[in-house]
Amino acid sequence: MSVNQEAVQAALATVIDPEIRRPITEIGMVKDVAIDGGKVTVGVYLTISACPMQDTIVNSVKAAVSKVRDVVEVEVELDVMSPEQRTALREKLQGPTKEIRFNLPGSLTRIYAIASGKGGVGKSSVTTNLAAAMAVQGLSVGIVDADIYGHSIPDMMGVTQAPLKVENMIMPPQGHGVRIMSMLPLKPKGRHEPVAMRGPMLHRYLESFLSEVWWGDLDVLLLDLPPGTGDIAISTAHLLPQSELIIVTTPQPAAADVAIRAGMLAPQVNQRVSGVIENMSAFACPHCGEPIDMFGTGGGKMVAETLSQNVGQEVPLLGRIPFDPGLREGGDAGMPFVLSHPDAPASKAIIEMATKLGTRPRGLVGMNLGVTPNRD
Repeated sequence: MSVNQEAVQAALATVIDPEIRRPITEIGMVKDVAIDGGKVTVGVYLTISACPMQDTIVNSVKAAVSKVRDVVEVEVELDVMSPEQRTALREKLQGPTKEIRFNLPGSLTRIYAIASGKGGVGKSSVTTNLAAAMAVQGLSVGIVDADIYGHSIPDMMGVTQAPLKVENMIMPPQGHGVRIMSMLPLKPKGRHEPVAMRGPMLHRYLESFLSEVWWGDLDVLLLDLPPGTGDIAISTAHLLPQSELIIVTTPQPAAADVAIRAGMLAPQVNQRVSGVIENMSAFACPHCGEPIDMFGTGGGKMVAETLSQNVGQEVPLLGRIPFDPGLREGGDAGMPFVLSHPDAPASKAIIEMATKLGTRPRGLVGMNLGVTPNRD
């Protein structure tokens, strides 16, 4: 008995492209299907000839089709999309023009810009661990490494591969289930090449990361901002009007005072402040169990209360992350601490905050509702 063609097509519809995260039948990757008795030969288009995921695609096709009744052998023949096919794919995914899809009516992606007043408070560690915790919880998550000068997210997430370019669409690499776009792999002279840019170029790169990158259907997008209230912070509010700020500080009053200034930018650019995270908080002495306040106390509460009094909204203290050297070690190793040590007090605090932020409903502030007012 010959293999049923419709059954093979149904099986192929279950094969998800590992980068685009859509069925290969939906995005034009199935070239043809030939059936000869119990043998099925599937022609598959790759987006580019050097596609790093081709083995994964081949194995997934074979695994899916081999489950079809009466199939005894599966062969996969690879081809490469033509420029016209790649253009059609880009337009199918992104539309005919470049635009920031997070701003389209109906977008349900929650967008958090992780900010701080100054460097060294662990903002990037908080960003990567929040993202990893959300991904483990089943959310589709992306990180924009918006610190164009001081990019560190790829290293902290163990990402070594560069993004792929399909026509004018950029496919971001993934680390621990999180899509990541950063300046790091775009520098022709390597990681130690300095980024010498002024405001307009910084804005252009951030806009490119948002409009030219295929992010897919994200539940949450995190932006790791540079410290302070400079060009990128302002551009983020302009390019993503529905984004919300999360302010990271340490308990130290000097750090908290500077963090307040980062939050005070929000009303000037019509952003909402989702809350404050206190990093490097008190931790238990390993000998006696008494709390050790290595960086002082009260910084997070001070920031939350001051912002609540000045930005026209209640700003909560989302949580306190106890100091743990493992957070630094995990970042250096490219392994988020919440994944390697999920039961540590610091990890539990981050996971609790990730759960709150990942499941909270989106408000209407900054959202394009696609409604034109009737002026009659």
